[in-house]
Formats: sequence, structure tokens, C-alpha cells
Amino acid sequence: MGEYSKALSSYERALDIDKKVLPPNHPDLATDYNNISMVYDEMGEYSKALTSYERALEIRKIALPPNHPDFAQSYNNIGMVYDNMGEYSKALSFLEKAHEIDRKTLPPNHPHIAQSKRNIED
Repeated sequence: MGEYSKALSSYERALDIDKKVLPPNHPDLATDYNNISMVYDEMGEYSKALTSYERALEIRKIALPPNHPDFAQSYNNIGMVYDNMGEYSKALSFLEKAHEIDRKTLPPNHPHIAQSKRNIED
């Protein structure tokens, strides 16, 4: 609906609640940071989006096993922000990591594999 300030406020409230009731590196906190990042990304505030996406990735590195599919989401999102910022070599590096994890962790016909490949091609 384009109501970014309302979305941001709701996601930040969710993060505040989760911080009070969950351990500091719980995967749900990564989801909260990811959601906040998506709003900043849509608003064109790429540096803020990148900061929150990177925080989500840090939490996932602590909370999840290596090559967990959620890493692909983090790498893809960070790559797309770099793409939006015109930093194409950084974008490519993250998008390739996302695609590699997708290929290793998902069934061969999973749509995320095709999407991550398209992101690299674009």
C-alpha cells in the first residue's frame, strides 16, 4: 500500500518485543531485521536497508547451521541492495553466494533457484 512509515513502525515494534522475550541471536530477530530492511529498501534508503540486512545475516551466522536456506535470502537481499546502489561487483558476489546455497539446499526445480540465477543475469 506504500504506507512505509506504518510498516516500519510495526516491524520495529515487533523487533522490540522479540528482543525482550527471545535470546539475543534467535533466528526470529533476523526475520525482524529482514522485514525492517525490506521497508527501507522500498523507500530507497539503501544504506539503512543494508545495515539491517547485514544484522540479519550476522544473527543467522550464529543461530543457523552452515548452508541453511535462510542464508540465501540474506545474501540475495544484500546483493539486490548493492545492485540498487550501483555497486555491481559487490552485488554479484552476494548474488552468486545466494545462488550457490539455493542449488545446494533446495530441490532442483525449486523456483528460488531460477530466481537467484535471474538476479545474477540481470
